[in-house]
Amino acid sequence: MSDRLTGLSAPCLWMRGGTSKGGYFLKDDLPADPKLRDAFLLGVMGSPDPLQIDGMGAADPLTSKVAVVSKSTREGIDVDYLFLQVFVDQAIVTDAQNCGNILAGVGPFALERGLVEAAGDETRVAIFMENTQQVAVATIATPGGKVTYTGEAKIDGVPGSHAAIPLEFRDTAGSSCGALLPSGNAVDVINGVPVTLIDNGMPCVVMKAEDVGITGYEDRDWLDNATELKARIEAIRLIVGPMMNLGDVKEKSVPKMMLVAPPKNGGAVTVRSFIPHRAHATIGVLGAVSVATACLIPGSPAAEVAEIPAGNRKTLSVEHPTGEMSCVLEVNEAGDVQTAALLRTARKLMDGVVFG
Repeated sequence: MSDRLTGLSAPCLWMRGGTSKGGYFLKDDLPADPKLRDAFLLGVMGSPDPLQIDGMGAADPLTSKVAVVSKSTREGIDVDYLFLQVFVDQAIVTDAQNCGNILAGVGPFALERGLVEAAGDETRVAIFMENTQQVAVATIATPGGKVTYTGEAKIDGVPGSHAAIPLEFRDTAGSSCGALLPSGNAVDVINGVPVTLIDNGMPCVVMKAEDVGITGYEDRDWLDNATELKARIEAIRLIVGPMMNLGDVKEKSVPKMMLVAPPKNGGAVTVRSFIPHRAHATIGVLGAVSVATACLIPGSPAAEVAEIPAGNRKTLSVEHPTGEMSCVLEVNEAGDVQTAALLRTARKLMDGVVFG
């Protein structure tokens, strides 16, 4: 029996958000039953199939993503946003994580669909992230009262320049795991490897690359073909799932696995990210926030290799295979992270009707 639901269609705006892309839907345009919704989205993406040849997906987890958006009834919030990861080669659609890259397109989408009215040359859109029950505020360029995607902002992993979309995250600690350090420890030793189990917007397992036998400067293709390395870090991931209050994570997309090394290009830290079974071409937005936060925890593997700027407002450049992502962290006198902000961009690619 097929896991897909064919014969249905829905209006959809296909967008690039940050270094990801996918389908943006109004909640009311999708089936209300989550099982029917997910079956429809599998058909939209062409999953399960490594090539996703029969759908809109592009054979990569970064291009097989969905945003479900609705006008919010919450005080002080403009829209609610549910992120869904559609697996490429498995019939799985999961809401177990957030996505800060796809988040970058939610504000423009809300304006495009009339959920939010433009307010001058810039419009702030308050977004409730349903996956983690937290809030982000996106600032969208709206000259003349219309969304523009044209600008001078550049982000690594995306060619050209586009309109800047600053994202401010509020109260992200423990987004999925219930605590910034769900095990209660700055360092746990799993299968002989010191790790930090952390969740500041994205559940991550942070370890030194050298502790699992690599330099941390390998490229994505090399990492994706490193069978023994991937088996080793997956064994760690399966053990720490319950320790992070995530339960059995065998078929979940969290936690992400982060292998860190000293910076090479003037940043704060170098990272190689697994999401969780394939090497990431860059690093996820909220994954970068969690790694940057781990760099500020005394005694952690990340702190041992990172170069940290002084002051209560710290810009930490997280180097990844195709560039860097800068996280601006505000810390209090005790050194605890209070807010995190990043710069992203987005672009409208296609507006139309998609079929399951």
